[in-house]
Amino acid sequence: MTTVLDLSHVSVVRSGHALLDDVSWRVEADQRWVVLGPNGAGKTTLLNVASASLHPTKGTVRVLGEQLGRVDVFELRPRVGLASSATSRRLPAGEPVLDVVLTAAYGVTGRWREQYDEVDERRARAMLRDWGLEHLADRTYGSLSDGERKRTQIARAVMSDPELLLLDEPTANLDLGAREELLTLLGEYALAPEAPALVSVTHHVEEIPRNFTHALLLKDGQVAAQGPIAETVTSYNLSQLYDLPLRVTRHDGRFTAQADLV
Repeated sequence: MTTVLDLSHVSVVRSGHALLDDVSWRVEADQRWVVLGPNGAGKTTLLNVASASLHPTKGTVRVLGEQLGRVDVFELRPRVGLASSATSRRLPAGEPVLDVVLTAAYGVTGRWREQYDEVDERRARAMLRDWGLEHLADRTYGSLSDGERKRTQIARAVMSDPELLLLDEPTANLDLGAREELLTLLGEYALAPEAPALVSVTHHVEEIPRNFTHALLLKDGQVAAQGPIAETVTSYNLSQLYDLPLRVTRHDGRFTAQADLV
């Protein structure tokens, strides 16, 4: 199986503080990873490195077979899909949802004078259908609910047919209904044969979609544990991760965790 992401002894240091500290991690094309950890653990920094948006201070990073520092990142980045709050802030509030997704074909935000082929529009409309947004094609991005915006961001990230898809807290700030709708879609997408390698960052085990295969636990910029999800998302590992006795259970492919103080 093809390795799409390979970090070897990677550190990111800013103002003398290690945001990532000696992280080694490998993602294969058929794997679906969740990254868990407390606030400040380095999760967003890790995604920035994985998306070729940030170079490491130390170590080696290979994204889709290309080594950072020896590749034109402007050619590499379009091969990586990224949905995050940072990318969302760059999307024009007055842009129709269809165009928000369609413009990913050119890697731009905000439609201007570029011309799109009919095949591009067909794909954009297919993305809207896949993520439950077809009825919102003509609505402006700024008028959407938080859940609708999250799904639009993912549809846009998938539009360019990436080889690696990175999701930074895709269910953050969503109400229960919107969260469960998105998690259901992500769980189904994880099984799709055309889906790329997936990496999703979250704070909560309840927000791990079904059918994700692996987990990486980060604490203080270091890898606390990693591997197959059932072996990694455990009561012991999460208790160590959050410095609190926790009881983790799994039912029908979904995880829950609660304090075990008795």
